[in-house]
Amino acid sequence: MPAISIPWIHSDEPFPPVEMALSNGLLAAGADLSLPRLINAYQNGIFPWYNPGEPILWWSPNPRTILQCDQFKLSKSLAKKCRQIARQEFNPDAPLRITTDVAFLDVITQCGLTRADKEGTWISREIIEGYHGLHQAGYAHSIEVWRGTELVGGLYGTRLGRFFFGESMFSLVSDASKIALYYLTQFLQQRFQIEYIDCQQETAHLLSLGAHIVPRADFIELLRHYTALDTAPWPTGQLSAQGELHPLPIDLDDGSSE
Repeated sequence: MPAISIPWIHSDEPFPPVEMALSNGLLAAGADLSLPRLINAYQNGIFPWYNPGEPILWWSPNPRTILQCDQFKLSKSLAKKCRQIARQEFNPDAPLRITTDVAFLDVITQCGLTRADKEGTWISREIIEGYHGLHQAGYAHSIEVWRGTELVGGLYGTRLGRFFFGESMFSLVSDASKIALYYLTQFLQQRFQIEYIDCQQETAHLLSLGAHIVPRADFIELLRHYTALDTAPWPTGQLSAQGELHPLPIDLDDGSSE
């Protein structure tokens, strides 16, 4: 049987059409993680995913897993926990507080460390630098879960227009990543009228939270519509369970927000 190959692209070459991807979603290798390359990738339903030491690999799975923000599923136990957090979230001694864009580098670094402890990580130094560049340019963002001043959970992803692309999340205490995702869905709807989060690949965990799969062609059509809309500024602050933004608590507002 002949070997199956994928295109190698140089930094000045465009991506091949996503329809050329292999059955597992692998589309191409090569290029770089520059700001223009990453933005172009997300606009076309493509994302990087590869192990440290390997060439950059670019993926466009078919079907694609997405989460509609207003269909996020709260289990009874998680709903109870979120109600408890909401009742106390602005108290100085609140057990947990949720913020956005306060500690982007810490979040993406912790996502890499947490995955490395379990099954190995694709969040290499190169990935961290690339997405930090996206963050500094106003495209990549984080949600943080704090216990006091300790970061105990969070997630990060990329936002273009009115579409959010989820990348990775972590928990150091029970349900912290789910809480971060719930607060993200509320914030995206309330602040930006964003309806969808790209979850990339299907997992039982994501499906349990309300995600579903769609044909890649349908996903690309959603992107063409929503990423063409204006990308509104993404502020820093503390989030409420209703998706509202509030000033940072004094103990977190140290002027170091990235």
